[in-house]
Amino acid sequence: MRSKLFTLIGLLVLASMVLAACTPPAAQTPIVETVIVEVAGTPQVIVVTPEPVVETKPAVLRINMGTYPDIIDPQKSSFVNEIAHLKLFYEGLTRLDQALETVPGAAESWEYNEDATQLTFQLRPDLKYSDGTLLNAKRFEYSILRNIDPATAGEYAGITDEIVGAPEWRMAAAEDLEANGDALKAAVEVRALDTAGNACVDYEQVDCTVLQLKFSKPAPYFHTVMSLWVTFPAKEENISEGGDIWWNSSKFQIGNGPFVMKTLEPFVRAYFVPNANYWAGTASYDVEYSFITEGAVAFEAYKNNEFDIIGLGADDLATVQADPVLSTEANIYPGSCTYAFYMNKDKPPFDDPKVREAFSYGTNRDAWVTDILKGLGAPTLTWIPKGFPGYDETEDRWQYDVEKAKATIAESTYGSFEALPEITLTFSGTSRNIPRFEWLANQWTTNLGVKVKLDPVESTTYTALTKERETLPQVFYLGWCADYADPQNWLSVYWMTTSAFAARYGFSNPEMDALMQEADATLDPVKRADLYLQAQKLLVGEAAVIMMVNNVNSYLIKPWVKDVKFTPMDAGWPGDVDPLSITIDTSLIP
Repeated sequence: MRSKLFTLIGLLVLASMVLAACTPPAAQTPIVETVIVEVAGTPQVIVVTPEPVVETKPAVLRINMGTYPDIIDPQKSSFVNEIAHLKLFYEGLTRLDQALETVPGAAESWEYNEDATQLTFQLRPDLKYSDGTLLNAKRFEYSILRNIDPATAGEYAGITDEIVGAPEWRMAAAEDLEANGDALKAAVEVRALDTAGNACVDYEQVDCTVLQLKFSKPAPYFHTVMSLWVTFPAKEENISEGGDIWWNSSKFQIGNGPFVMKTLEPFVRAYFVPNANYWAGTASYDVEYSFITEGAVAFEAYKNNEFDIIGLGADDLATVQADPVLSTEANIYPGSCTYAFYMNKDKPPFDDPKVREAFSYGTNRDAWVTDILKGLGAPTLTWIPKGFPGYDETEDRWQYDVEKAKATIAESTYGSFEALPEITLTFSGTSRNIPRFEWLANQWTTNLGVKVKLDPVESTTYTALTKERETLPQVFYLGWCADYADPQNWLSVYWMTTSAFAARYGFSNPEMDALMQEADATLDPVKRADLYLQAQKLLVGEAAVIMMVNNVNSYLIKPWVKDVKFTPMDAGWPGDVDPLSITIDTSLIP
C-alpha cells in the first residue's frame, strides 16, 4: 500500500509540472493544494483551497516625549524623559503599582532584620534578560555598586548612602581612591549570595538568587529605593564595550523590563517591541517615542492621528475644551511635581540671601498659574505638594508682595532693585516657552525695576546646562517630581549637602542636614514626620528657590488606547506604571 501511495504522489507531481509548463497562469486563479488521504484503505486525492495568509502589523502606541534625553544610563539619568526610556526596558528588584505601593519586581520577596539595618531580597527563579541570558543577583550587585562608584558620578548616587561603606567610597578624596580604592569598594555591604549563603562567583551562576544589603542606620524604606532606575541591571560587558555612549545604542541596551529597545534615532525616534522573556507577560503592542519639542507641532500631529498620547499644554487647553471630540480625550488629574525658579547662588546678585528673598516676594505665582498655565497647576509656597506625605499647609512666607520685596532689597548689599546687575533668564527656547519667559521678564521689570535678559537655548542643551554647577545658568526653571511618596525623597535625596542635586546648586544647610539624617533613621512615624517638617521649614526660609507651582498631569489620549492606569507620578506618560495592562483597539483607529 505504501509503494502505491508514493507512486500516485509522483504521478501527481509530474502532472502538475507538465501543466505548469504548458499553461500560462491565470491572474485570478486561487492557490490550491492537493492532499492525499486514505479512505477505507484506498488513497484519495482531495483539492484544498487554504485560507489566505494575512500579514498583520502590530499595534503601536505612539507617544511624543518632547525633549530628546541628555543621557539614558540607569546609573546616571535623573530627568523625567530619561527615566521614561529606562522604565520601558529595565526593571528593579521592586516596582510601584497604581496605588504607589511597593510591590515585587525582579525579586519575588524581601525581608528586613529586626532593626531594619539589613535587607535581603530573593530573586524570582529563572529570570532572564531580553536576549535570553541569565539574570542573577550578581547583576544587581554590579548595578548598585556602579551607582555608588565615584567614577560613575551619577546624580542619584547619594540615594544609596545608607548602605554600609557607600558614602565613604563615593565621596573619597582622589588620593584615598588611588591608595585604597579596592578596599573602599570591598567594604560596601552589597552582597550577591547563592542559595547556601555563599558569595556568588559570576554572572553565569544559576543559584545566585539572593541580594543582601546592610545599612549604617535603620532604613525601613529601602525596598522602595530598590525600585528606582539607579538599581536597574545594565550589563557590565555592554557598558565596557560601548564606551561613554553605550547607552545610545540598542545593541547595548539589553534589559529585563517589559520592552526591548529595537531602534534609537537621536532627536527623531525610539522604537520598542515587547520582551518575550519578561517574567510578568508580554505586551500586546509596540511603543514609539518621538521627540517633538514644539507643542503646537505635536498638537497638530495628534489631531491628525499621528500620535496616541501627548502632553496637553496650557496653550491648547481652550481649544481642547471647546472641541466636542478632543474634550473627551483630555485627562487632567493631580500630579507629583513642584516647579520653581532657581537662583544661582554662585552668581551675583543671588549670593546675597536678601536678594533671593526679595525676588521670592516679587514673583506673582497666582498670575503665573492664571496667565501662563491657564489653570493647569496650583500656586505653592512650599516644596512638598499637597496630597503627599509631608505637605506643610501652614507655610505662608514669601507670598507676592511688591512692597515687601522693595523693603527686603533695601536690606541687601545692593540697596535697591535698580542697583542690581542685569538678570539673565535661561530656558528651553521653544516657540511656546519664549512668551512665558517674556511674561516673567516683563513682570520683574515693571514691578521691581529689574533689567532682564532672555537666553533661550536648545532643549537638550538646556538639560545639560542645568546638570553641572560650572554651567548652571543665573536663573532657570526646573521641577522635582516624586520618585516615591515619602518626605525622604523630597528632602534628604534632593537637599542634603552630600546630594548631587544640592551640590549642583551650591546648597548646604548643616542644621537641615542634621534634621533629615535623624528623620531618615527614625522608625516612629509621628516623630519622623515632625523632623521632616522642621527641615522643610528651614528650606523655605533659605529662599533657595522661588517656589512657583505644583503641577497637574494633563494628557490627550486617543480613545483606542484602553485600560490606562493613572497615578499622580505620571511624569513621563500615563500608564507607564503598568504598561502590560494597556491594550489598543485597532478597530477604532481611522
